[in-house]
Amino acid sequence: MPGSRRATHHQHRPRGAPVTVTAGLSPVGAVGGGERGVLAATLDRVGHLPTTEVRYGLPASGSGEWISCADVLGDPAMFDRWRKRLADWLSERHDGPIPERTTSGYIMSWYLQVPGFLGGLLFHSARRVPSLRPADIAFRLNGDRPHPNGIALLSDEFCCLPEDPESHRAEATTVSDERALAALFRARFTAHAAKFVTAFGPGTRFGRRTLWAAATDALDTAGWLAGRSLGDEGSGVADSALFLPTAEAPLTSASTLHTVTGDCGRSVWTRRRESCCFHFALPDQPACTTCPRTTEDERATRALSR
Repeated sequence: MPGSRRATHHQHRPRGAPVTVTAGLSPVGAVGGGERGVLAATLDRVGHLPTTEVRYGLPASGSGEWISCADVLGDPAMFDRWRKRLADWLSERHDGPIPERTTSGYIMSWYLQVPGFLGGLLFHSARRVPSLRPADIAFRLNGDRPHPNGIALLSDEFCCLPEDPESHRAEATTVSDERALAALFRARFTAHAAKFVTAFGPGTRFGRRTLWAAATDALDTAGWLAGRSLGDEGSGVADSALFLPTAEAPLTSASTLHTVTGDCGRSVWTRRRESCCFHFALPDQPACTTCPRTTEDERATRALSR
């Protein structure tokens, strides 16, 4: 996902072209297509990012690489196969056992960023909120490190502001203002996350608080990463503040994004995660910069050193 930073969890870039999904993960069937509309044009303009492709519909060729969110949530055993594939990848890079909590932590964060980043990118770039129903989203796994490096929207329906030039279209629904639009995005994301919590939770040792903390992190980073990806980080941070103005259950906190300032006066944005990816549980690996285990002083030092 955009904004990733650690070598095995946050910095590694895809190597080579994506390949067909393997390791027992089921690809999506023939979904999408049809006349290209408003959201297709928007994603054509903003969706071709260095580490993640965000597109409308499935490609004419290679659609078997894509996995439906509805299929994953409907068959939680697919998460087990995904964890196994990730464990194999990590085992090639670390001398020691790969903890189940680490593979679960990675996949928890990766999955929730799919609907989160899709919604955040369209909100940030066009002030539009797409359908985030699991049946309306698919993703593609990278052929090496098995993280989502592609997201496909499969529905034309969107909500927007009254002044949107496409608000007259049949697939558009208007809301009163930006706060109402952000609240709608939060509600749609939360509904998708609730289905994830139900499907993913029983196969892990994570409690509901941890799962909803990860959902909160995905929503908080949705605007930030979209803004950073499109060259306006400050505006993206403002979007995240709209998404999470308060701690509204079942989400676990308001936005934790804040600036830290160095001795030379340079300021950068960072945040404290609500959840943990358990990267530190790998052999000889530190906690992430945004990890709740990292002290605020260490977080500031590491954020300013980037």
